[in-house]
Amino acid sequence: MTIRKEQPNDYFTVENLTREAFWNVYRPGCMEHYVLHMLRTDPSFVSELDYVIEEEGKIIAHIAYAEGVLRTEAGTQRLLLFGPVSVLPEQQGRGYGAQLISFTLEKAKELGYPAVVITGNPDYYSRFGFESASKYGIFYEGMDPTEEAPFFMVKFLQDAAAGTIRGVYSDPPCYFTAPDLVEAFDRQFPPKKKEKHSGQLE
Repeated sequence: MTIRKEQPNDYFTVENLTREAFWNVYRPGCMEHYVLHMLRTDPSFVSELDYVIEEEGKIIAHIAYAEGVLRTEAGTQRLLLFGPVSVLPEQQGRGYGAQLISFTLEKAKELGYPAVVITGNPDYYSRFGFESASKYGIFYEGMDPTEEAPFFMVKFLQDAAAGTIRGVYSDPPCYFTAPDLVEAFDRQFPPKKKEKHSGQLE
């Protein structure tokens, strides 16, 4: 197993991997492969933290990072977020995603980033040191600050950052997609059946 930087000639393979990983998980079909495609050419993309896991010459997992915006009383600053994190379905449950997250969080710390935010399952992400962002006065755009939002979390990479960064956080616009653009992009991949399952968000 090798963890290495993603290369341009990996792009289509990784987009297909991402499609396989997310298909019918959160909604019928998926949009994460298109988000990744758009992210790579977006100013928010952090190419230094764009990594894959390769095993026996095959890419089996990938992670991408971007810079979101935190609006504070003093102005704005950049905060890291990661995602999509993708693992081939047949390789899931073997710790590859966790290895990529741990590896790249350490790289992000070395690059000097103060913190990383993520929206996800607290039971999973707490193992990497993520905590409720509202505990530190960081709120997701559109959230009611008086309501609990345990799914929006932060991990401080620099000790001095904890308690000194406060404000309202926004994801990069490229994370929000139009269904017709996703449909058009998806046509270049092998046909897959969209299915509605219980537990999907949409």
